Amino acid sequence: MRAGVLSDDRVIEFLNENFINVWVSNVELERTPRKQAYMARRREELSKTFDRTHPLAKAIMEGWKEHSPVDCLVIAPEYDVMGKLPLNDFFDDCFQKDIPEEDAYLKFLEDSLGGKLPGFKDEHSDSPSNGLNVVLNPEQTEQEVLDILRTPRYGYQDYTVVEIDATAFEDGGTLAIDIRMGTAKPGGSFDLYDSDTELPTKGYPDDALTSAWDIPSGQIGRIRHHFDEGKVFKLGATGTWFNEKGSINAFLAKISVEEN
Repeated sequence: MRAGVLSDDRVIEFLNENFINVWVSNVELERTPRKQAYMARRREELSKTFDRTHPLAKAIMEGWKEHSPVDCLVIAPEYDVMGKLPLNDFFDDCFQKDIPEEDAYLKFLEDSLGGKLPGFKDEHSDSPSNGLNVVLNPEQTEQEVLDILRTPRYGYQDYTVVEIDATAFEDGGTLAIDIRMGTAKPGGSFDLYDSDTELPTKGYPDDALTSAWDIPSGQIGRIRHHFDEGKVFKLGATGTWFNEKGSINAFLAKISVEEN
């Protein structure tokens, strides 16, 4: 499918209602520098190109695996990536396990719709994720983070950690974090800390600056925190204690700062 039509919300709604599979060219999403150069030349000739700032385009790009020529993605109507399947890995796995490809692909779809987030588990170990860094400044006051959280044992914490660098706001401001949970079963809890605070692994997060707890699946939560000078924060995301241990869900956090 020509990617430009996927910038039309009416087309997306029709695809969702009828559960229609489509393919999107890596060229139009400018996946590599070579493709970016090609599209720069082609853009003037095309009547419409894929808006790379559209939430659907962002979801597709979030689901890419580096060096994978083709990625199969299941994306929710809210633009959450529910499952991702790099094609080369898929064929290798089917061959090694002697599984028919059609059976394996059906399981991928079922797991995606069942909220099991296939394709995410392999990228996250049991330890907290410390690779998420957001840097904000007066020129770029907002960024989004899409990742997953895990449910710990009751009374414990198992944080996916997002570092938020707001040191460029020398006179301080208000940090705002708008969180949308994915559509898998587990809810999520989020705690904001100073950068020098050691994150707890069990018990209540008494040292947190502020929190948003027990955000249900598919729902939205908000964190607001005023600060007087530029600083670095850590956002800890974890599953709520009332879910099954080890269960996971995706979350999308829109992080922004309003200057004083």
